[in-house]
Amino acid sequence: MKENKRLPDKTVERLSQYRRNLLTCVANGKTHIFSHEIANLLHITSVQVRRDIMLIGYSGTLRKGYDVQELIDLIGEIIDSQFGQRVAVIGVGNLGRALVSYFKGKRSKLLIVAAFDTNAEKVDRVYAGVHCYHYDQMAEIIKKENISIGIITVPASEAAKVAENLVISGIKGILNFTPSPVNVSPHVFLEEYDMITSLEKVAYFVKKNDM
Repeated sequence: MKENKRLPDKTVERLSQYRRNLLTCVANGKTHIFSHEIANLLHITSVQVRRDIMLIGYSGTLRKGYDVQELIDLIGEIIDSQFGQRVAVIGVGNLGRALVSYFKGKRSKLLIVAAFDTNAEKVDRVYAGVHCYHYDQMAEIIKKENISIGIITVPASEAAKVAENLVISGIKGILNFTPSPVNVSPHVFLEEYDMITSLEKVAYFVKKNDM
C-alpha cells in the first residue's frame, strides 16, 4: 500500500477487527486463513474481506489462503504509528476507569498514559497503572507526555468544553464517549460513540424480530 494513501474510515474499523480476530487465531495455533473464514468471524461477506485486504496490497494463495501472521504484521504497519501513540482519558468515573483497565496491555503501540479529573478524591490516584492528574494540569501533562489522543468520558454537559481544551492543548484525535456531540477543528480527527444509540438500535431490531 502506498504510504500516504488514506483508507476509508470503515475499512480502518474492519482492519482493526480483522487483527483482533487474527490474533486469536494465532493463539489457537492457526497459521493460514481464507477470506470466508474471516468473514464468518465478523458476520460480513468474503467479498468485503477480499476487497479490504486487496486495498492494503496483500494477497493470499488459492490453496492456503492468507498467512495469518503476515496479515497481522501488515495491518499493524498500516494502523499503528511507528513510534507508538499516547492516549489520555478525561473523566475517571465508572466508564473512564473501565476503559483504562480494559485497554491495559491490549496494544503495544497505543498506550493510555494519563487520566484527568476534577474530583479531589480521584486526583493523584493510580488506576490500572495510569496516574490521574487534576484537570487543570491537562495542557501541561499532554505536552510533557507527548499525548496525541484524548478519550472523553465526562458528563455530557462538560463534553464541548473538554473537547475545546483538548484541541487547545495540542490533541490530534478525540474519541467522544458522551451522548453530546462536539465540534473540533478540521485538523483533529473526531470519533463519537453513543452507547445509548447503539443499544436502542439493538433493541429496535430485537423488537422487529419478535413481531
